[in-house]
Amino acid sequence: MTLPTWLQGLPDPERMRATDRWAIEELGIPGIELMERAGRGLADLVVAVAPDGAIAIACGKGNNGGDGYVAARLLRDAGREVRVLAVAAVQELSGDARTSAERVDAIEPFAPARLDGCAVAVDALLGTGFSGTPHGPVAAAIAALNGAGLPIVAADVPSGVDAATGVVEGEAVRARATATFAAAKPGLWINPGKSHAGTVRVVDIGIPAGAPIGEPDVAVIDDGALLALLPSRQAGWTKFTSGHVLVAGGSRGLTGAPTLAAEAAQRAGAGYVTACVPASQQPILAQRLLEAMTRALPDDEGAHTAAGVEEVLELAQRGGALVVGPGIGRSDGAFAFARDLVARAQVGVVLDADGLNAHAGKLDSLAGRSAPTILTPHEGELARLLDVDSSAVQARRLEHARDAAARSQAIVVLKGDDTLVADPAGLVAVSPGATGALATAGTGDVLSGVLAAVLSRDVDPFTAACAGVRLHARAGIHAAHEKGVDGVIARDVIEALPFAR
Repeated sequence: MTLPTWLQGLPDPERMRATDRWAIEELGIPGIELMERAGRGLADLVVAVAPDGAIAIACGKGNNGGDGYVAARLLRDAGREVRVLAVAAVQELSGDARTSAERVDAIEPFAPARLDGCAVAVDALLGTGFSGTPHGPVAAAIAALNGAGLPIVAADVPSGVDAATGVVEGEAVRARATATFAAAKPGLWINPGKSHAGTVRVVDIGIPAGAPIGEPDVAVIDDGALLALLPSRQAGWTKFTSGHVLVAGGSRGLTGAPTLAAEAAQRAGAGYVTACVPASQQPILAQRLLEAMTRALPDDEGAHTAAGVEEVLELAQRGGALVVGPGIGRSDGAFAFARDLVARAQVGVVLDADGLNAHAGKLDSLAGRSAPTILTPHEGELARLLDVDSSAVQARRLEHARDAAARSQAIVVLKGDDTLVADPAGLVAVSPGATGALATAGTGDVLSGVLAAVLSRDVDPFTAACAGVRLHARAGIHAAHEKGVDGVIARDVIEALPFAR
């Protein structure tokens, strides 16, 4: 697949190995030279993290260990005290890793006590080819590094993290910073691996662009290039061409959610917004939403019923996008309303909150929709959609986001600091992060409104999903600067949306 210009590819280990082979075989760059450059970049990051003091470098058997041996030699040459701690004898190494180790004096067997008195530790135990659970001396070394209380700098990827997926099956190094070589890997951007990587620095090891290895299928979003593509209101536009958004949700005690979604859609640019709510709740929203329309739908004790679907479909004939779920509740009638409405709507749908729960175990039913569908689950909601434990989704976010997108033929926005946007063909865009300020009630409703506003302007659905995620994240960051991380509420994020582009 060809990546959009606003995505920066994150090559997996297989593609990186192919890149290395191409550089060695086609360009004639010796492998030991690539290792020297990687080791130098690693050493530079170690100095940045700890300008003074003793350094412990834990080296494994493979090329990752070789990078560590290069860094050890260079740091000693620069006058630093370096303790080189090996989990395998030099005689067990091969190729460039052995060559690099043989250039280093005073290599010791790894011993936790040798970490005492150091200012920083370097993890060069396991490389990007690792997957699964660490065992034996390597596992013991990882545990010792984590228990030493030192800042850790990881070489290429923290040991114990699957570089292709971010999966962590056993104990993994918790790094302060990671020097990753040639290009960042998916596991450094996707949790739980992301939470182990710390600050990531990409080290140029001299491999030019253009390696004939195909495009990666995981990529990180470039905000500037993406947001520049979004249309803005022009002279001659009407309130409908500015974007028509319908919000179908709300129930007794849950009127805030559709209110937030509607206001977010307005602040994100939608020109005409209608909140479709149970009749008994309509007066509440009419007082809160001065610039939006409200529509009272059939009501069963403050909740939606399937009888309201026809009215929403009639409103949707104007086009635009439809948000289904904020505050809708979990009554049988509300679930029937959500399922029937989504199945029959001929406009793009953003499905959120209990609109998602209405489809728990029925994910495949969404595949028959002819119009775009964007799902916005957190890990628990995605687990219910897939009928798996939420811990399974938490452990393997990339796998489950892709599975849900393929089964539903929808775009899946798996929320988190590493929000993943998966399309049915397998491409996954990774949000480069947001702020803890978004960890407050109502911000998911804000995201739904933003997504619908962008989608309502006939933006390509995958592009719209990625843009909505980034506008929401950037608004959260802006709000945090204004209010402080702990002072942000969902309405602050709405008010910050105009400053997010």
